[in-house]
Amino acid sequence: MPMERQILSRLKIWKESSHRKPLILKGARQVGKTWALKEFGSRSYENVACFNFEEHSEYKQFFEKTKDIDRILQNLMMAGGYQINPGSTLVILDEIQECPDALTALKYFCENAPEYHVACAGSLLGIALSKPVSFPVGKVESIELGPMTFTEFLMADGDNNLVEYLGSLDILEPLPDAFFNPLYEKLKMYFVTGGMPESVYSWIKERDTDLIQSVLSNILGSYERDFAKHPDLKDFPKISMIWKSIPSQLSRENKKFIYKAVKEGARAREYEDAIQWLSDAGLIYKIYRNTAPWLPIMAYDDLSAFKIYMGDVGLLRRLSLLVVRSCHRNI
Repeated sequence: MPMERQILSRLKIWKESSHRKPLILKGARQVGKTWALKEFGSRSYENVACFNFEEHSEYKQFFEKTKDIDRILQNLMMAGGYQINPGSTLVILDEIQECPDALTALKYFCENAPEYHVACAGSLLGIALSKPVSFPVGKVESIELGPMTFTEFLMADGDNNLVEYLGSLDILEPLPDAFFNPLYEKLKMYFVTGGMPESVYSWIKERDTDLIQSVLSNILGSYERDFAKHPDLKDFPKISMIWKSIPSQLSRENKKFIYKAVKEGARAREYEDAIQWLSDAGLIYKIYRNTAPWLPIMAYDDLSAFKIYMGDVGLLRRLSLLVVRSCHRNI
């Protein structure tokens, strides 16, 4: 996938840090976590050893039986057919939420084998639900990856001149038409695709808005299927109703989230857990109304008034059932 993500620069800083710890790259489903780690590994290491706990559940046994890092690595090398060398191999533990014991083992990688470079990918929701026996607090570094930004969209579409121009701006002033017009058209297209990598790639490669629609619908479907993973199944309908109410909530003139717009007679105490679940899964942002533009910003948040925004503008557009007009191929 010919993408350029800004997270790659942060991963390089992690690699070169003298205080490097095992890394957990977190984020909602399908924002490109696994791709980012593999791409970083191919650029910065001699080789990459990737182990996916969802595809190969048998790998979990290597972490259940022992906490000895040498033995774990030996088993992984023999099972996966990889050579793992300190410093020159990036070890990727993918879908780590499927193996709580592997999460716990990161502590021992940090304490007993810091010479190995270990990076993990996992969904925010999965890591929260996995409940490892002993989460390695203070022994891991976490980075959260979101959807592609507008800048990353421009880079993917080959508009490096526009990226360079945006990076040169340091004051607020009207943009020359030579830059404003193409940026305006690109931004409109970004509102169509959003920042989910598969959606952006569909546009970059095919220039097909119908394909974008299909990709975003599939992502929304996978998210909604995840709602059933809530440990308390009675909250499943509440999560679904909150999720589906987001477009109508944002289209109203009201200054805060209205629970009665979700369901007649609904009260905050009945739905706040569902909202928190969606937030923990990285699917929404809960933004409080601010009463004054002073620092620190959080000190002036009105905790009784908030709005909910989706994590990606393309998914919001698709969930809102907004129709995409045919777009010119030169956009």
